[in-house]
Amino acid sequence: MKATSLITNILTYGFYTLVALVVVLLFSSALPIPGGIKTFVVQSGSMEPSIRTGSVVVVKPFPSTGSGQVSAYQVGDVITFGPRSKTKPPTTHRIIEVKADGNFVTKGDANDDEDIRAVSRYEVIGKVIFTLPWVGYAVAAAQKPWGFMLIVGIPAILIIWEEAGKIWREMKKKKDYAERVEKRTEHATPVVESNEKKEETI
Repeated sequence: MKATSLITNILTYGFYTLVALVVVLLFSSALPIPGGIKTFVVQSGSMEPSIRTGSVVVVKPFPSTGSGQVSAYQVGDVITFGPRSKTKPPTTHRIIEVKADGNFVTKGDANDDEDIRAVSRYEVIGKVIFTLPWVGYAVAAAQKPWGFMLIVGIPAILIIWEEAGKIWREMKKKKDYAERVEKRTEHATPVVESNEKKEETI
């Protein structure tokens, strides 16, 4: 019983943690964060196995530099670049060459060929500093009406279920206690004073 309760608690709090993380990521993608940090959901496998489909990438911008200067983005860095729209998210690929004019040649780790054109430093949104595998699926689902209802509805149902369970257990505890008291009263041996004691009292 204790093991089952422990597993239930772990799953419940794990789910709450996931929901909280998804909510934070949703707000972070819509609201400004100090340092210009942004989050994006990876929707293709071009960077696998380094970054898998459905991952969330945390992207931090660095100052752009002109040609002939040392760039904040170097060969080997994974950057997110390009326009962002509802139909086409920005691209996240690795820099394989920094050109003399300050532009970048990029390539997906899983792709055989480099990207068709060089990426201008002005197109770069930022460098990937952290990834969260698989969480992007939950974030993408939460952006849809049915997904948002699940994100809100499931925790509410779990909370109601947990509180109802507490009330039921408390009521059962009181009922069991009342039954034990009643049984003890029924089986109690009545105390009868002896005649001798009564005579002494008189």
